[in-house]
This record gives sequence, structure tokens and C-alpha cells, in this order.
Amino acid sequence: MIGGGQREPGAFVDLVVEMVRRELKVRYRRSAFGFLWTMLQPLMMMLVLHIVFSTVFRFNIANYPVYVLAGVLFWNFFQQSIVTTMNSLRSNAGLIQKVPVPLMVFPLAVVLSGVVNLGFALVPLAGLLLVTGHPFTPALFFVPVAVLLAALFTLGAGLLLAPLAVFFYDVVEMVGVVLTALFYLTPIVYPMAILPERWRWAVRFNPLRSILEVFRDPIFYGKIPPLSHLSVALLVAVIALGVGAFAFWRGRDRIAFYV
Repeated sequence: MIGGGQREPGAFVDLVVEMVRRELKVRYRRSAFGFLWTMLQPLMMMLVLHIVFSTVFRFNIANYPVYVLAGVLFWNFFQQSIVTTMNSLRSNAGLIQKVPVPLMVFPLAVVLSGVVNLGFALVPLAGLLLVTGHPFTPALFFVPVAVLLAALFTLGAGLLLAPLAVFFYDVVEMVGVVLTALFYLTPIVYPMAILPERWRWAVRFNPLRSILEVFRDPIFYGKIPPLSHLSVALLVAVIALGVGAFAFWRGRDRIAFYV
């Protein structure tokens, strides 16, 4: 099978680890600040959003910087992982056509490297909690579970989109537009309470909202997400992963001929 191949589980794990290392090196290869950008970029974005929304629109949210930074970290992980995953197969065309490597390793490595970046980005968030006097609660130990759900959902979406981006070049441009719309349809920088009732359904049925709430609850509200929210987020993540894995499996044999 072109671009496929059977490997021992240990070899597959080693390959994934090596690909994750490569993803991290490539992302910051020509950057003077390197991994520091993982922490600086969301902080700068938070400051801009804080000035614009808390000053101009005057949201009535206590400690708005923590609220918005938690949302920005989640969004950065999802958006950057999706964009990079869509390009992961085409950017590795030479390797795919010459070496019998499991194709799923490329989107998997992208998402795992995104998780590593998210881990680094949580450092300034912890600093912001400390500086603003936001309470550190035991619920913060739930954050890794929320990150896992976010990673599963993102991997599923990436597995679905990666082959489509190979078969149809326009998919990358279309997804860029969809991501812009999703940013505004997800309560990242605003609370749902400010939305008119007739528009809340668009946010309520946005699957990203469920994952975001599970991620933000232990950080901002200091609580473990309610079972109802957690079950919805888990269902959304599992469905996304299942659909994405099936779509990727169906298209895997043709990918090497299109990259």
C-alpha cells in the first residue's frame, strides 16, 4: 500500500514522538523567541481583547482577562491544529510517496504538538490567576481531562479535513472562512448572556461551545463541569473522532496519488 505500511506498536509510538518533535522544531525554527511565543501570543491577544471588549463594550464579567485568556488558549489550540493538520499530508508528500509510513501519524503528531504548546501556554494563565487574585481551586486538576476532550475533538475534525484538503484544494480556503465564523459563534470573548435570545441557538448548537465550557469551567468558575455539560462534550468529541477516523480510513489509499 502506498503511504501505508505495517509497523510494530512500539515503532509507531516512536514515530509519533519523533514527528511531534519535528512539528515543534519547525513551528519555531526561525523565531527569535521560540517557545516563548506560545506564552506571549495569547497574552498579547488577551490584552487587545480586554481593552476592546471590557472598555468599549463594557462586559460585566469579573476578572475578564482570565475569562478571555482561557477562551483564547482553547481557540488557538483548535484553530492552529486544524490549519496545520489540513496541510500536514501535502507538506509531507515526499515522505508519503517514498516511505511506507502510516498516514495517520501526520495529523496525530500535529494535534499532539498542539497539546504540548497548550501546556506551555497554561503557564502565563497560571501567572494571570496569581496576579489578578483569581482563586486556585481543586477543580484545576480537571483541566487535563478538558484538554483531552479538546484534543479528541480536534483530532477528529483534523482527520476528516486532512484528506479533503488533499483531494480538493478549495477546502483549505473554505475552512478558513468557517473558522472565522466559528470564532464569533463561540463564546470566547463574550458571555452568551449578551446575545439576543433569537440568536442564542446558533451558539448553543455549536459543538465547540460544549468543549470550551468544559475547558473554561475549572479555570474561570473554579468548578468541575456539570455532568450534563461533560456528557455532551464527551459525546461530541467521540462522534467527531469516529467520523474523522472513518473518513480518513476510507480515503487513505488515494492520498499518496494526490499529494
